[in-house]
Amino acid sequence: MDFGKTIARAKAILATPRTEWPVAAAEPASVGSLYAGYIVWIAALPAIAAFIKESLIGTGFLGVVVRVPIGAGIGGMVLKYVLSLVVAYLVALIINALAGTFNGQKDMVQALKTVAYAWTATWIAGIAVIIPWIGWLIAIAGIVYGIYLLYLGLPFTMKCPPEKAGGYTALTVVIAIVLSWIVAMIVAGVIGTAAYTGAAMTGAHLGSTSGDDVTVDPNSALGKLAAMGERAEQASKELEAAQKSGDTAAQHAAMGKMMGAAMGNDGSVQALSTEQVKAFLPETLLGLTRTSSSAQRNNAMGMQVTEAHAEYGDGNGRNVTLEVTDMGTAKGLMAMAGAMSPEEERSTDHGYEKTYTADGRLTHEAWDDQSKSGEYSVVVGQRFTVKAQGAAGSIDDLKQAVASVDLARLEAMREEGVTRN
Repeated sequence: MDFGKTIARAKAILATPRTEWPVAAAEPASVGSLYAGYIVWIAALPAIAAFIKESLIGTGFLGVVVRVPIGAGIGGMVLKYVLSLVVAYLVALIINALAGTFNGQKDMVQALKTVAYAWTATWIAGIAVIIPWIGWLIAIAGIVYGIYLLYLGLPFTMKCPPEKAGGYTALTVVIAIVLSWIVAMIVAGVIGTAAYTGAAMTGAHLGSTSGDDVTVDPNSALGKLAAMGERAEQASKELEAAQKSGDTAAQHAAMGKMMGAAMGNDGSVQALSTEQVKAFLPETLLGLTRTSSSAQRNNAMGMQVTEAHAEYGDGNGRNVTLEVTDMGTAKGLMAMAGAMSPEEERSTDHGYEKTYTADGRLTHEAWDDQSKSGEYSVVVGQRFTVKAQGAAGSIDDLKQAVASVDLARLEAMREEGVTRN
């Protein structure tokens, strides 16, 4: 097993799909080699991430963190993984069966290539479920980019005319979604509702592509993804040139640019310092005294994030935590999530949770009437998040806590540390 080759293929299909699809389509392969050399490895990523999220980190709702027991979590991970491998094959069968309908050529190996490489975007984006409350938005971006990849690849793998690729893609995606929901229901029946959500997200991974003739609105979510792909392609070429030159400094700079492009940025982003972020935390909040505060700045594999939080309380059970985070390198993904204008709402007998856009800002709120606790978060300047959570008098108190941060000044700093390419 050549892991280097697997990683190189995943990187190339995401960063340079227009040039990588004809190469992938021409390679000799078999169903067995595609599974053993690529699918079983890349498809494992979202299943592992879901296990980490559900069983190790836990899922927070209305101030309560719920963790799936380790045994059930491992069982769910294995079940999701195995079913994802089965669904990949079933969708390949469907792609192959539909080839004649869209003037393509039937070839089961090429159909499986189509699924394997188009789903790469969704499988990798599935790792984002670990990120609190916006992770599912990144996962959706992966699904959309996967559809873009599918559309781009079908003319090469299944030999369909480019003008037929749109209909071919649309029908395949619809069928894949139906299969994904079937998988979700199977997983839910085995390990419960918590797994249902994860399976529904990771199962719908059909990816997608767009041929050279494809025209999309540059201001749409898909248009932004296409631009992201073009930046990643250019950064990939620069990285390759730097590696050939042997210039260490140039390689480091190109790698940073490549990471930025993968995160949806058109340049490099230096996250704010801990002191800059911590300065937004007030000394008092809702009449409560600040009892503690801390800040940290993380930088790993080119990903920079700075987070500061403070605890406020009155010693009588009323306590609130305020967090301010600079998403740094991930600001491009934050912008992508906002561009999709997502909305989600659910309620219980004694509370609710919803995500929506208000005043141009992605907003999330949750409240429990029994415990008088909840959380309220906003995305500021498509880069920063401000969140208040804890036992307060009402959701309005948490909204007031977030408003106590100078959001206008924070938003004005959205371009600080950004260097355009």
